[in-house]
Parts: sequence; structure tokens; C-alpha cells
Amino acid sequence: MATGLLALLDDVAALVKASAASLDDVPTQVAKSTGKVSGVVIDDTAVTPKYVVGLDPSREVSIIYQIAKKSLINKVLILTPVALLLGFFAPWIITPILMLGGAYLCFEGYEKVHSMFSSHGDAHGDSEDELKVITPEELEKTRIKGAVQTDFILSSEIVAITYGTVSDQPLLTQIAVMFFVAIFITVAVYGFVALLVKADDLGVYLARENRPSAIRKIGFGLIRFMPRFLTILGYVGTAAMLWVGAEIISHGIPVLHHGLEAIEHALADVPALAWAAKVVASALGGLVIGAIIEKIVTLVRKMRK
Repeated sequence: MATGLLALLDDVAALVKASAASLDDVPTQVAKSTGKVSGVVIDDTAVTPKYVVGLDPSREVSIIYQIAKKSLINKVLILTPVALLLGFFAPWIITPILMLGGAYLCFEGYEKVHSMFSSHGDAHGDSEDELKVITPEELEKTRIKGAVQTDFILSSEIVAITYGTVSDQPLLTQIAVMFFVAIFITVAVYGFVALLVKADDLGVYLARENRPSAIRKIGFGLIRFMPRFLTILGYVGTAAMLWVGAEIISHGIPVLHHGLEAIEHALADVPALAWAAKVVASALGGLVIGAIIEKIVTLVRKMRK
């Protein structure tokens, strides 16, 4: 009996040591994973502010909080557990699911670009839905819904890349890294977005008459600069949708993936130019993919009617 108990305690001690050794590697894996998803994180940061622009300034922080909360719930309670389960039972299905998400990003990005260049006076553009008047509360809900849908796709990519980084690690390390990355990135992205959209309020605060002249100049500079900056960031966010969507799709189609790699290798002597060329090629490819999907969606809608 005593011998059996000692053997059991030895096994427990060995398991604890193995777990501790596994957890010691978590910070390294977190840093590695965060670096790999940095491109998608930048895209997520660029996309989000456009959903807040034009709404009641007093509601901006609340709206960002609601988006962030749903983003965190999606990452922690849905995407991470699903990625772990699929990675264990059906790893082959992760890529097709991501490709569908990439197609959605291309479609949404194409619609944004199309709306920028389409004529507002088009005789076919005034549908009953477009003429419908909605309340600020309904507009806010619509914006939040759109932001959460886009964030879900980007979050899926973040979770998938993170899983791919730690897939060869012990299960305990996988779980710890994926949950930590999900929480850290959500807080970082939406914290920074909140700072961006409230920067103009900070400018108003600094520009008050009782402030020193230098501080007031900074305040007025922020007030003038932020609307333009957010507009530019909106364009960047749209381009990012096309870029990331096309790159996600290319990972599942070897010909496209090798084509992007060939562009990068051809300009390898100038890393910045190689990166820019790959991004532009991906964005243009995403625009084409989005246009094709839009035609298919329009055709299906006509057939349903």
C-alpha cells in the first residue's frame, strides 16, 4: 500500500514538473505568436474606428466597449475552444473556414471601395431600404453589428495563426498561450482605438482659454488633425480588408501563395519594397475576388426574387 502511494506521488510530482516546464515556455510562445499576428492586429486597429465616426461623441467609448466585449467573448469562449478542438480532431478544416472568412473580407472591402467611387445620383441607387430613415439608436446597433462581424473574421485569423504557432507545443502551453494572446490583443487593440477616437476631445480640453499658449496650439492641432487622420485610417482599414482577405485565401490556394512569395523573393534585396509590393498585389487581388463575389451575390438575390 505504502509503495503504491509513493509511486502515485512520484507520478504526480513528475506531472507537476512537466506542467511547470511547459508553462515556463509560455512567455516565449506568446511573444512569438504576437509577432506573427501583428499584421492582422494592425488591420483590426485600422478597420474599427470607421464604425464610430459620425456617431454621437458621447457614445464613442460605450460603443467601443461593446465591440471589445463581444470581440473578447468571441475569441475566448468561441474561437479559441473551437480552434483547439478542430486542431485535435479535424485540422484539415481550419484552412477552408479561414478562406470563407477571407472571402467575406474581400466582399466587404469591395463594397466599401465601390461605394466610394459610385455615383450618388445613380437612378438605380435609391432603393426603399436606402431611403428608410433610422434612429441614432438603430444606426448605433447597425454599426456595432458590422464591426463585430468584421472583427470576428479578423479574430478567427488571429486565433488560427496563434494555434499554428503553438500546434507543436504541449496542450497546456497551447491553452495558456492562446487565451493570453486573445485577451492581450483585444485589450491592446480596443484600448488604442479608444484613444484614437477620443483624441479630438483631448484637443478641446487642451485648447481651453486658461491653458498656456503652447498647450493650446497642441490642442488646436489635434482638433484639426484627428478628423483627417480618422478618414485616412478608414481608407487604410478598407485596403486592409482586401489585403488580409486575399492573403487568407492565398494560403489555401498554392498557386496564389507561391505567386505572392515570388513577388517577395524578387524584391528581397529591398525588404520594404518587397513588403509593399506583396501588400498591393494582395489588395488588388482582394478587390477582384470581392467584385466576383459581389456579382455572384447579386445574381443569387435576383434569382431568389
